Amino acid sequence: MSQQPVLLPYADPAFVADPFPLYRRLREEGPVRRAIIAGGLDAWLVTRYEDGLAALSDPRLSSDVRDASDPRLIEQLPEFERESMVSTMLRSDPPDHTRLRRLVSKAFTARRVAGLRPRIQEITDRLLDAVVPTGRAELVADFALPLPVTVISELLGVPVDDRYDFQRWTDAMLVRGEEMPDPVVIDEAWHQMRAYVTKHLEAKRARPGDDLLSALINAHDHEQRLNHDELIAMTFLLLVAGYITTVNLIAGGIAALLTHPGQLTLLRDRPDLLPDAIEEFLRYDGPVSPGIARFAREDVEIAGVTVPRGATVLIASAIADRDPARFTEPERLDITRQDNGHLAFGHGIHYCLGAPLARLEGQVAIGTVLRRLPDLALAVPPTQLTWRPGGLRGPARLPVTFTPGGLG
Repeated sequence: MSQQPVLLPYADPAFVADPFPLYRRLREEGPVRRAIIAGGLDAWLVTRYEDGLAALSDPRLSSDVRDASDPRLIEQLPEFERESMVSTMLRSDPPDHTRLRRLVSKAFTARRVAGLRPRIQEITDRLLDAVVPTGRAELVADFALPLPVTVISELLGVPVDDRYDFQRWTDAMLVRGEEMPDPVVIDEAWHQMRAYVTKHLEAKRARPGDDLLSALINAHDHEQRLNHDELIAMTFLLLVAGYITTVNLIAGGIAALLTHPGQLTLLRDRPDLLPDAIEEFLRYDGPVSPGIARFAREDVEIAGVTVPRGATVLIASAIADRDPARFTEPERLDITRQDNGHLAFGHGIHYCLGAPLARLEGQVAIGTVLRRLPDLALAVPPTQLTWRPGGLRGPARLPVTFTPGGLG
């Protein structure tokens, strides 16, 4: 294509707060559009739904960052830990992806996840018990963050009290703005995270339990189905991916309701709509933006545009999920929407393994907030909300007020 790449302006607070006007323009300009994305990287955006759906299942588009021609993608990874960082099922292709996913898939089946509902409800109520009497809360730090962190920590068998540390390291490694991240900061965060993971693997090896981490250690030590780098990488991926997007789903969903009072009232009156509401939050303003990265193994034609070998292809789910060719009135939040095959969890062999858990946590969390926090409202004007820049989207803070109440 002859057009110059468009810059996604992560230094502009207005864009970070509401990227959708620019996203809409990019989709209208064409199905494939070169762009400068977070970290200053060059990518080819796939902006329309049908093309994105096909691209997510296209074997010519690799998940392995080593297939990328842009050396900066590897350079963003910690220098001495690159092998570990690319050994996750998120960044591998078959047959390695098939083997790695099989090791953990049983922990995330719909039936197994449904069994977690009572414990998720218990954690939810305990967190809300702390704020219900006060009439005020910051729903990210007080609620949306500690809930999924506690759930995944218990699932893996790691101490939930360490959540502040691994949240800080995760932010250093994953949060992206307009410029390339500082490799020294990333290296330091990854070394601390690896030391943390190694320590808990050793502790779990000495005292195994009925948890996913013990099962992975057994797969490494006795079954030879994981090598050491893969064990470290899998633990890191499950710990981080197990909470970070769910934080954004919960906080972003509540923010969407608070800025759409008619939908808030409808969901309060009809809690049976919670499953549909979660799908609509994922479609309307999901936790990943603009989308999902792949790397062209060869020259690939997408919607009549030839994408060169080695190029970064960003399947822009946040743009495609508002495609009017696929969704009726896509710019409107509608929690009664039925035909909602959004791309927020991906598609194909890399479809999000934790989707059932994220959906359940979102339903329990948001449903309980609406039930226990009457007269819930933003404590600041919507224009004063701050949002996370680059790649992972959600409110950084969500200050709210409500009518104080008793416990229960």
